[in-house]
Amino acid sequence: MKLWNKKTEEPSVELPLQVIELEYENYHILLEGNFSDGTLAYWVIDTGASKTVLDKNLVNFYELIDSENTDDYQSAGINQGMTETAIGRMTSLRFGEIEIENHKVALINLNHVNEIYAKYTSYPIAGLLGGDILMRYQCKIDYAGKTIRFQELQAAR
Repeated sequence: MKLWNKKTEEPSVELPLQVIELEYENYHILLEGNFSDGTLAYWVIDTGASKTVLDKNLVNFYELIDSENTDDYQSAGINQGMTETAIGRMTSLRFGEIEIENHKVALINLNHVNEIYAKYTSYPIAGLLGGDILMRYQCKIDYAGKTIRFQELQAAR
């Protein structure tokens, strides 16, 4: 749903969220998206992740890139200790009317995450939507309404 933000005079897009209870009072928030070929992609909203993470097994949706600073993309917290991380550029991802192209992501094998999710839901997890995208689009999460709002800021386009 396209809306207008009166404060910033920028259009915004509000999208539904799925709330998954993995264990008693252990909630994860999912956002449905699509890759450029229409493939469904479910993303865990991870406000604690500084960078967006894509499952490195989804080889059709990114290209590997060399980065001068791989330390920025090391991942802790998804797994105990540091996780082997590569860096890629995601080709295209769409959340409703928001299209994100050529975004740099951390590439991590998320098989263990999908194994856990398979016990509770049928949603395959493509990645973790991190602070880089959440800040870029000034996202606001409405927990009661189970929605997320992306601002279509000029700089984000």
